[in-house]
Amino acid sequence: MFLHVSRTYPYTVKQVSKIANVTVKTLHHYHKIGLLLPCEVNDAGYRLYGRKELERLQEILFYRELDFPLKKIKEILTGEHDRIRILKEQKRLLQARMERTADLIQTINESIRSAEKGEPMDQADMFKGFETEEEWRNAMREQTEYLKENYGHDLGEKPIVPEEMNEEARKAQQFITGMARALASGIKHTNSHVQHLIDSHVAGLKQRHHIETPRDFAAMTRFFLDDDFHRQMLENQQTGLAYYLCLAAEHFADKMN
Repeated sequence: MFLHVSRTYPYTVKQVSKIANVTVKTLHHYHKIGLLLPCEVNDAGYRLYGRKELERLQEILFYRELDFPLKKIKEILTGEHDRIRILKEQKRLLQARMERTADLIQTINESIRSAEKGEPMDQADMFKGFETEEEWRNAMREQTEYLKENYGHDLGEKPIVPEEMNEEARKAQQFITGMARALASGIKHTNSHVQHLIDSHVAGLKQRHHIETPRDFAAMTRFFLDDDFHRQMLENQQTGLAYYLCLAAEHFADKMN
């Protein structure tokens, strides 16, 4: 995230806006609330920013990617400042989010495999699951290779407990099936029935420590939509499902803020 700069400091607010890909309005707001102060304001009234301010902005934006509220970010960055510690903690949090995303993705693999073969599963087969870790790893192989190649994340490093995976897959498939049926029925993503499905699913994910907030789940669905491989997995179940799921999850997260 930015900070690859070469010209002489200080920068104006407009230059910082371009470097960091944030709006001037955002920088003015950060100044107003005391989150990011310019190193000086010149006689003409221009806000100027040096390297320390750019580094602080980078840290702020990483926390925003993690959906931290501005008030919490200000608390974290107030007082003794250890940039290396902050960056390492942000890296840990981002990796944890990636692992939670991968956990959610892998629970729907068996139903996706069946959909790709054009063989609808009855409910008994849909929730049967796999009996061994090897069977689960075989089912996950394509996705594991894809995530490792494209994102550097190796699902193979995580231990697999078949009984737990089967239960998670059952719950995930129930949710996805419900969302697909709602979409096929023409039910709007903001409808109370759809939002109840999201609410119940998010509660289960939080209970199993896969996510911490509804915004985490919304970020997962955005990942599903933006990534070709995972978008196609959902689209194989119902055309438009990836987009529908993302809209519904983001609406739910917005309501919960």
